[in-house]
Amino acid sequence: MYSNPPKKRLGQHFLKDPNTARIVVEGVTGDDVVLEVGPGRGFLTTFLAERAKLVYAIELDPDVTAELRRHVRSFDNVIVHEADALRFDYESLRPAPNKLVANLPYNVASPLVLRLLEEVQGLHTLRFMVQLEVARRMAASRGTKDYGAYAVLVQLLAEVEIAHRVSPNVFDPPPRVYSAVVEMKRRRPSLRLDEFQVVKELVLAAFKSRRKRLLNNLPGGSRPAASRALEFVGYGPGVRAEELAPEDFVALYRALSGET
Repeated sequence: MYSNPPKKRLGQHFLKDPNTARIVVEGVTGDDVVLEVGPGRGFLTTFLAERAKLVYAIELDPDVTAELRRHVRSFDNVIVHEADALRFDYESLRPAPNKLVANLPYNVASPLVLRLLEEVQGLHTLRFMVQLEVARRMAASRGTKDYGAYAVLVQLLAEVEIAHRVSPNVFDPPPRVYSAVVEMKRRRPSLRLDEFQVVKELVLAAFKSRRKRLLNNLPGGSRPAASRALEFVGYGPGVRAEELAPEDFVALYRALSGET
């Protein structure tokens, strides 16, 4: 019996099924330094520790950190950090992690994944569980209802695949929705970080209102130049943001900045 039940406000749904754990840790080898966010009681952590060279476990909830430490005390390759993953200094980790493998807390999954892709360049693979709805928004193709600014930004930085659908019954407590294992492979950088931030602003503006034409979502002063840039990359003035592929936004940025 666990002394600390999962907390809804922290998005905690602890994994309890070994078969699902083995699916999540698939591909981890003795050469990997793994980052795990939201380890909770440490169920998945032990599967990682048995396979990886080193595991950094980042847990926010002090009530379960003691249980986590007890659960992994027989492993000398697990380092537990009690910290907020959205504020944690990942550059301080030495050796640097090369993989994220986690059952991510539901309430931080989306912003955390984008932050890790943007800032932790050494992570070449991210394999994690999230709500199926969130997974679909990450992997969505242009022109679909799930395709939005988030999909564009994530897919500019990584190849995204929904690897496995996960039943609610493998968690404690069972969520009301299905989950999914998502795998991301980092793309070779086509933009500097400062350039990506400008493209990010463009993408967020373009998707501000899905029903409007892309041009109408941009500031008025930029619309004439944007109209010419859209034509240059092969789109008419009536196009909506959801019709552009992620790489089209890079081309649009470059056309706007005079780099083409």
